Amino acid sequence: MQIFVGLGNPGSKYAGNRHNIGFMVLDEIARDHGFTPWKSQFQGQVASGNLGSEKVLLLKPSTFMNLSGQAVGEAMRFYKLTPDDVTVFHDELDLAPSKVRVKQGGGHAGHNGLRSIHQHIGEHYRRVRLGIGHPGHKDRVAGYVISDFAKAEADWLDDVTRGCADGAKELAAGDGPRFLNTVSLCTAPARSSKSIKPTEVTKTKVVTEPAEDTRSAMQKLADRFRG
Repeated sequence: MQIFVGLGNPGSKYAGNRHNIGFMVLDEIARDHGFTPWKSQFQGQVASGNLGSEKVLLLKPSTFMNLSGQAVGEAMRFYKLTPDDVTVFHDELDLAPSKVRVKQGGGHAGHNGLRSIHQHIGEHYRRVRLGIGHPGHKDRVAGYVISDFAKAEADWLDDVTRGCADGAKELAAGDGPRFLNTVSLCTAPARSSKSIKPTEVTKTKVVTEPAEDTRSAMQKLADRFRG
């Protein structure tokens, strides 16, 4: 069994925040793979189901971000799992929007949710880093992560959540590269180069050049009088 954890802050006030992209991904996985309805357990909201041959518990902590580790630790101990069985989906300032990376272990890089999880289960868990971009200055970070995604970001956000859901079986199977490839197919679909739209053809005027006159001077004069 595995636990997929999505990080975010509870409540409708924060639902559209950049900090809540982890919640958004888990919601998409639950919908796409027919998980059970969400219910309250382990200081969070949980849903269960199968991804391929793996039984997976989805967990959205109901504590605020800086206490996320409480829910993760409680669920992990209940099922007698290890940190290797835990995957955490979280927002990542150091990745450009729509970029996704998988990382095993390591530091928390100042992320309050990861810091809390470190305190409760250690650092040896897997993370799915979901790029949201950086506001440009560290003093703007706090306000940036708890502000909503802009309308202009809706398309790539939908691509990322859909891509993570599409690749969830590969992730549960431990195939990080194949998971990332599936995400990439959603976030960077192939496009034909310099293709012309059908509507553009009607806008093009066709100009016919006059044929070169190869008649001799005498023929031209004769034709003038003949006409």
